[in-house]
Amino acid sequence: MNTKIILLLGGILALFSACSKYLDPYPNGDRSSEDIWKYQDMVQGLVGQCYDNMPRNYNDNEGVYLDMATDDAVSTSSVRGTRRLAVGSLTTGTDPFWTYWDRDYKSIKLVNMFLKDRRGFNTKFIVNVRMDSLVRYRLQGEAFGLRAWFYWDLLQKFGGKGISGKMLGVPLTLEPIEIGGEINFARNTYDECVKQIVADCDSAIKYLPIAHRDFLVQKTSDLVYAGGRYWGKLDGITMKAVKSNVFLTWASPLFNPGNDITRWDKAAQYAKEVMDFKLNVDNVTGGFKPANAINWLDPNSPEIVFAARYNSANDAMERMFYPGGFQGNGEVGPTQEFVNTFPMVNGYPITDTRSLYNPANPYANRDPRLYSNIFYNTAQAKRITTNAVMYTFENWANGGKDAAGVITANSLTNYYIKKYVFMGLNWSDPTINRQSHTKMFIRWTHMVLNFAEAANKVVGPTDASKYGISAKTGMQYLRTRKTYDGATLYTIANDLYLNEVSSDVAKFNEFVKSERRIETCFEGMRFYDLRRWSTNLTDLNKSVHKAEIQKNADGTFTYDLTKEVETRVYKSAYLPIPYNEILRMGNLEQNEGWESWK
Repeated sequence: MNTKIILLLGGILALFSACSKYLDPYPNGDRSSEDIWKYQDMVQGLVGQCYDNMPRNYNDNEGVYLDMATDDAVSTSSVRGTRRLAVGSLTTGTDPFWTYWDRDYKSIKLVNMFLKDRRGFNTKFIVNVRMDSLVRYRLQGEAFGLRAWFYWDLLQKFGGKGISGKMLGVPLTLEPIEIGGEINFARNTYDECVKQIVADCDSAIKYLPIAHRDFLVQKTSDLVYAGGRYWGKLDGITMKAVKSNVFLTWASPLFNPGNDITRWDKAAQYAKEVMDFKLNVDNVTGGFKPANAINWLDPNSPEIVFAARYNSANDAMERMFYPGGFQGNGEVGPTQEFVNTFPMVNGYPITDTRSLYNPANPYANRDPRLYSNIFYNTAQAKRITTNAVMYTFENWANGGKDAAGVITANSLTNYYIKKYVFMGLNWSDPTINRQSHTKMFIRWTHMVLNFAEAANKVVGPTDASKYGISAKTGMQYLRTRKTYDGATLYTIANDLYLNEVSSDVAKFNEFVKSERRIETCFEGMRFYDLRRWSTNLTDLNKSVHKAEIQKNADGTFTYDLTKEVETRVYKSAYLPIPYNEILRMGNLEQNEGWESWK
């Protein structure tokens, strides 16, 4: 009997702790939706499947490819959907975003099934009453949280001013509707969508633990159903971070023409709560330390607030970023505009005479973050273990192997991305060393940036009385931490430029925008940042440029950093509602600027 009990418990533990694949509520076509309720593993799968629907890396239209539609990067491919969007040639048949509409609503349907009539919460998962309660509460909280997550994703992508001139969100449905069925929804207002997302976040917080950490679990036996084994799933602190993101966008000029300060205040409050958790609770042995560098290859990085499940032994990012000469595909090139964003080593922008910027030697003495994020002409890819040079970039037009146009697997801008790249991978090695990659949806840095931007709007850069710290102090956390590759940045004493801009609300706002651009580059965030900050298309419709480089006879180089790569032609500040959805739902209003897609 004891042996049978042990085997049964072991099977249950395997069920609830498996991390290789979340449970699928529809393993085959022989079971109806009603059959799900006969099998507790399938009930759990209603929630678990939603995590499978989230992206796991940055190599998609929600990550790096989305940056190609901003002033930060250019796609090497002329047919990629995000590049078509950027140059005004997107057609209904090349829309790269409709798949996310479908994904999000399918996920919402699953959690609506779980939540309806509290049927999921009332399911019995485990015989032990206390353990069963832990599981039920966690799943109920995750269901509310996931609905908030996917509605926020839909609102961020498709929310906008409709053809009627009203600010609209997406259709809200709290019932398990078959999205592909016979339906005809209208879009709820943007404000209604925000209200529902915030309400779901609040409901999730009531059921979820504050964070999935072993040290937060008081009783050792609870580790079976709580704690770090659920790292990578939603928790209370993640939901507060989501609320900060929602309020930050809702407070921004595009969605807040009346400049309602209470929205900025909420964005700052929730960001500060996440910051405080990291600083005061998660700051433990082996845990979060604000000065530590970010390790993009660590799926358990303390920097993470919420991240996707990781892809192990993966080289997708390296293939995507490296040039053809180093066996990559050179799919994306950072723009000269982005490179110009990096200040000099003394902290001053290159446009400031005090920066001592030398256009004849444009990469010397720059902010160390440039060297962590970008491969430029003559930069070297050095092996992380021995510092041996694996590859040297030759981006000059007269003979450089990595120059634009030499082969189709080269960047169009003569810059290459270093961020996310594992500097121990070389496809020429006898044994190729591939490392894990994961997408950090929300991390410490994001919350600091949210807080600094929002707090500055409410009380200015230096006032610490309202939130406990000032917006300036928030930025000091980021400006004094090490770079991705361990280089020292600034100190509080020598960061003269930060001190200078902190005397003026408008200057500090522009400073935070610039820092946000650097800190979140190629994470798929700038696309939405540019739009929420903009009130007209002039801010979006600008040319982007590359570095044109010539190698001189004496081995020096001549740089022309004004060569245009392409001109951006946006006809709307908003993404289109998917055309096929407009066709089948007559009540669904299209966004402004996409009148031909209806």
